[in-house]
Amino acid sequence: MSQATKRKHVVKEVLEEYVVPSPQQQIVRVLGTPGNNLHEVETAEGTRFLVSMPTKFRKNIWIKRGDFLLVDPIEEGEKVKAEINFVLYKDHMRYLKKEGLWPEAFSSDTAESQPSSEAREEQQRAVHSSGEEDSDDDSDLFVNTNRLHYSCTESEDDSEEEAVVASDQEEEEK
Repeated sequence: MSQATKRKHVVKEVLEEYVVPSPQQQIVRVLGTPGNNLHEVETAEGTRFLVSMPTKFRKNIWIKRGDFLLVDPIEEGEKVKAEINFVLYKDHMRYLKKEGLWPEAFSSDTAESQPSSEAREEQQRAVHSSGEEDSDDDSDLFVNTNRLHYSCTESEDDSEEEAVVASDQEEEEK
């Protein structure tokens, strides 16, 4: 089977099939990717461990921080305790919630991190009805979930020190 045909079948399987976890399988959230086709995950109970990506998914399916996976446990693993069985997308999550199989611990996370389409439409209607656009509102921009968000604030002391250093350098030049 050619690489393109294999990729087509793997992607079709992941996007179109709806799976129900077996008793030994777990739903986990991806926390990061340390490399070597390993992913750090967290269960609904809060335990963290590494999972491996099987060769059929490598270079075909991409996983990022915040995604949800269905994993099979590995008995002999010390650090790597499971293997990825399925990548869960939004449609899969809705299906599992409807079936009552979605962990409650993850329900609050997905609701907070991804505002509903209705809420976004309401915001857009409010902006358009007011006739003005707020240039400071970045809520409609794409959010890269692979980057951690840092907030930097400059204090007044820092700017004063820089001004003093700059004025000292100017005096030395004269």
